[in-house]
Amino acid sequence: MMVIVMEPQAPMDQVSTVLRRLEDSGVTPHMSREGSRVSIGVTAVLPLPEQEALRGMRGVAEVSGVRQPFKLASREFRPHDTVVNVSGVEVGGGRFVLMAGPCAVESEEQVFAAARAARDSGARILRGGAFKPRSSPYAFQGMGLPGLLLLKAAGESVGLPVVTEVLHPEMVGPIAEHSDMLQVGARNMQNFALLEAVGRSDRPVLLKRGMMASIEELLMSAEYVLAAGNSQVVLCERGIRTFETYTRNTLDIAAVAALKQLTHLPVVVDPSHATGRRELILPMSRVAVAAGADGLIIEAHPCPDDALCDGKQSLTPEMLRDVGAALGPLCTALGRSF
Repeated sequence: MMVIVMEPQAPMDQVSTVLRRLEDSGVTPHMSREGSRVSIGVTAVLPLPEQEALRGMRGVAEVSGVRQPFKLASREFRPHDTVVNVSGVEVGGGRFVLMAGPCAVESEEQVFAAARAARDSGARILRGGAFKPRSSPYAFQGMGLPGLLLLKAAGESVGLPVVTEVLHPEMVGPIAEHSDMLQVGARNMQNFALLEAVGRSDRPVLLKRGMMASIEELLMSAEYVLAAGNSQVVLCERGIRTFETYTRNTLDIAAVAALKQLTHLPVVVDPSHATGRRELILPMSRVAVAAGADGLIIEAHPCPDDALCDGKQSLTPEMLRDVGAALGPLCTALGRSF
C-alpha cells in the first residue's frame, strides 16, 4: 500500500486532482482526514514513475509505503486516533466509554431493568444479544427480531444507543435498521463474508478478537471492514483460550497496549468473557483503564443467577454501579474523561 500525505491546509481542489489521477491509474483511493491533514491510501504499489509524478503534484507533501500487512488499520496510514461515533457517543480519542447490558434479551421486564441499571452506572451504550451463537444447539439462541425490538425500545427509554451481534451477512441490513452499532463476535471474527457485509453498512462495528486469534489476525479482520468502506471500527479484546481453566479465557492485557501502538482504531475490553467470573470483573476493569483501553463492554443482568445465558459472568445492578463508580476517579487520574 502507498500513502499520499497532503500538505497541511491543502485546498480541496488539489486533493481532488490527486484522487482523480489515482482513479485514472486504475486504483481505488481511501481518504482519511484529520483536521487540516489529508492522507490518501491505495492498496497497490505504484510504479516508481507514478510515485515521482505524484510527489511533483501541487499540495502533495509525501508519498510513502505502508509496511504492515494491515494497511488501512495501521498507524502508518493514520497516525492519530480514530474516534468512532455511535449515535452521538464517541469512542476513542481520550474518552473512556462503558457499554453494559445483558448477554441476551430474555423479556421486556428484564431488558428494561438492565437498561436502567446500565444508565445508572454511567454506561453510555446499551449492549444486548437478540441473536445468540451458542456452543450447544440446545441452548437459548435468543429471541431474534422481537428481542432486537425490545432492546432498541429499552435503549430509547433511557437515552442509550444499542449494540447487538449480527451472525449472518444477509441479516446486516435488517439488524442495522434497529441498532446503532453492529457487533461481530469472536466466533465470526474470520467470517469474511460477514466482515465485508458490515463494511458496506453505515453502522459502526464492534469487532471482537477470536478466542484463538493473534493480534495480527484481528487487525487483518478489521482490514476487511475498512477496505469495504466502513472506517468506524472498534476492536475488542475479550480474552484468548489458554491452558488455564480457572477463568473462562485469559485476558491478554498486553494486547491492548500493543494494539494502541499498531493501530489508530479504538480498543475496548470485555472482562466478562475474558474471566467468566463476576467477582473478577471490577479488578480487570481497572487494569483495562490502566493499559490504555478506550472502554469496556460488560454483561449485567437484573437477576444473574436466573439468566438464560452467561449468568456466572454477569454483574448485578449493584455491582455494575460499583464498576462505574470506580472508573471515574481512575480515568481522571490517568488524564481520561469518563
